[in-house]
Amino acid sequence: MEVIVDPINSAVETLMSGTNTLFILLGAIMVLFMHAGFAFLEVGTVRHKNQVNALVKIITDFGISTIAYFFIGYWVAYGATFFSGAAELTQNNGYDLVKFFFLLTFAAAIPAIVSGGIAERAKFNPFLIASFFIVALVYPFFEGMIWNGNFGYQAWLEATFGAAFHDFAGSIVVHAVGGWVAFAAVYLLGSRQGRFRNNKLVAFAPSNIPFLALGAWILTVGWFGFNVMSAQTIDAISGLVAVNSLMAMVGGTLVALMVGKNDPGFIHNGPLAGLVAVCAGSDIMHPIGALLTGGIAGALFVFVFTWAQNNLKSFDDVLGVWPLHGLCGLWGGLAAGIFGTTTFGGLGGVSFLAQLVGSLTGVAIATLGGFIVYGAVKQISGLRLEPEDEFQGADLAIHKIAASSMDD
Repeated sequence: MEVIVDPINSAVETLMSGTNTLFILLGAIMVLFMHAGFAFLEVGTVRHKNQVNALVKIITDFGISTIAYFFIGYWVAYGATFFSGAAELTQNNGYDLVKFFFLLTFAAAIPAIVSGGIAERAKFNPFLIASFFIVALVYPFFEGMIWNGNFGYQAWLEATFGAAFHDFAGSIVVHAVGGWVAFAAVYLLGSRQGRFRNNKLVAFAPSNIPFLALGAWILTVGWFGFNVMSAQTIDAISGLVAVNSLMAMVGGTLVALMVGKNDPGFIHNGPLAGLVAVCAGSDIMHPIGALLTGGIAGALFVFVFTWAQNNLKSFDDVLGVWPLHGLCGLWGGLAAGIFGTTTFGGLGGVSFLAQLVGSLTGVAIATLGGFIVYGAVKQISGLRLEPEDEFQGADLAIHKIAASSMDD
């Protein structure tokens, strides 16, 4: 009987290993495609003279992020490297390699988030250099603390508050970190030329609403890979994550519609706000809790973006990445500690105080890291385009080509 059972067990193990590898690979591809969403969201928001730059930044940032994360960042977060032979790397159908690919797409989201905040007046190469250090050091430092238990941080939270910090798909680890890193970059960069005249805000209208909407749709669809496939193995997949993501998306959309007074920019960022917020607790919330989480995030984005644009004159966050990712991500970390509890219909196993402390820790590390990295780059090479280049537009000043010819 053993002669028959052993080959069967081996075949089942091989099948499961291959299935898990395919599962997480599909997730990696879906999140990779989300970077096209980042690109088109920015293309549709910036003025025509900066559209090429928006596209180029996202894809080159991804390339820089891959090198930074492969050689340094993944080791910082998980203590693993890829310097062994290919035979060892391809064990279990190469699952560890594809897991790296999946987590890389998360890491690369950090400079993609920053890109939207610093659009239209940032130097190109200095920000690529900054992206390298953010993805190599700042992001994986906190990632490892939360998702790998580095420095005993999670163990300390559990011993102190009765539960570890819960961030299933990265409301804090990815989005809040990206948003607060962007906060530092935007602050150090300053406002675009002509943003305020006679002490009054000059609105720079989005250049292409269809492109903006396309970017939002690509991000929204890809987010189901971002959230659901954070399970990382097929046996851990949960329909609850999918439906909670859906409900948060809808909540963010409808509330942004109401409080944003039919503004298409707010409406298409509404689902993104909801999805940012639900990442942390998408595996433990009740769908109604997810709906409320998304709705609050949609309102938070609209109100804070509007307030910041009108009152923070030196803080020119073009796409609103700080309220969208930084603040809605922070809300998501806290929401997991509210709507994830059994009191509100969740699965439990979370502590609000652990969520509060963990979320604020992420904000502090991201903000400090952002100011260190972008502050150093500012001192060495500067962050802003020259006034004449900014007036001309980043497309011609940096890439020597416009998004469309004059004949069109």
